[in-house]
Amino acid sequence: VEKNLLQPMQLNFVLTPANRIDLNEISEKNRIFLKEKLNLVCLFSPEHGVRGHLQAGVRFDTYIDEESNTPVYSLYTKDKKPTKEMLDTIDVLCIDIQDVGSRFYTYIYTMAYSMMACKEFDKEFVVFDRPNPVNGLDYEGNILDLNYRSFVGYYPILQRHGMTIGELAKLFNEEFKIGCDLKVIEMKGWTHDLYMDETTAPWINPSPNMPTLDTAIVYTGTGNFEGMNISEGRGTTKPFEFIGAPFINPHKWAEKLNSLGLEGVYFRPMYFTPTFEDYANQLCGGVQVHVTDRDKFSATKVGAAMVYTAKELYPYNSATQSYIKLVTGNDYLFKLDKSLEEIFTILDQDAEKFSITRDKYLIYK
Repeated sequence: VEKNLLQPMQLNFVLTPANRIDLNEISEKNRIFLKEKLNLVCLFSPEHGVRGHLQAGVRFDTYIDEESNTPVYSLYTKDKKPTKEMLDTIDVLCIDIQDVGSRFYTYIYTMAYSMMACKEFDKEFVVFDRPNPVNGLDYEGNILDLNYRSFVGYYPILQRHGMTIGELAKLFNEEFKIGCDLKVIEMKGWTHDLYMDETTAPWINPSPNMPTLDTAIVYTGTGNFEGMNISEGRGTTKPFEFIGAPFINPHKWAEKLNSLGLEGVYFRPMYFTPTFEDYANQLCGGVQVHVTDRDKFSATKVGAAMVYTAKELYPYNSATQSYIKLVTGNDYLFKLDKSLEEIFTILDQDAEKFSITRDKYLIYK
């Protein structure tokens, strides 16, 4: 099966500028192939719906998709994986979905649970690989402590893993013993050093609050604030770039953060008013995370520093929820029982340790 024939709605291989072709022509071939050559039985949906339009946490029941006239089953459920009844009518389960390169983005665990179901019920699992939009060269952060295993961190991998979903599927299948019948359809024209905007692939929102590549670049760090009573910018034009709360003095926090001398980033003091989610319709003080040099920017160190300084400045108001232990995969940002320098050392050591495992499963070297 050729990769460029299977996805009707999204581009599924990456073209470098030297290999441009007519994307409209590809899209039309995809639609024709899907309708005439394949027997599409059903669709399985991750957290944000089959078209990435549902807000975080939204649940839904089975329905008929108007475009394909097939049933849509949600995998964002208590069991998190297809049932025997769902898989009885299919031969092959395929995934063709855009990840964002972060350990706590739930699509990769929907993939893992689906692989488990395919192993259990003897079905083939095919991954149509897609790029890591924040490049596959850089990786960073801590390795998940399995004491904090959850749907936002199931396997002991890094916060920023630096892998494609195809490479992750191979790692999950072999390293963590899923053992399903796995096939990875590799991309053409992509290498690990490429960010999404260095290809001709258009940005298509993977989920409602992931509107740009800039969002994805900071998300692995500022996603920490989903475990705090501080807004991560949902309900604004810059989710995960605008961080704040009504009790924060933006100038004081920005000055504290900028004094740390973190590379590749500037924290601009600002005010914003979310239209929904945390502090909806309330004026928040905070910072905008400006990435000034993405090659030097460390999302995980920035995220750790932001949590650390917020808790230092506002120890009562910014009290962390236990959910932060699941998002970060550790307890030291919850307890704040280590210095920031000690935390940075852990991040560096874990990245070096994980590289040994990661290197075994890379496809695009």
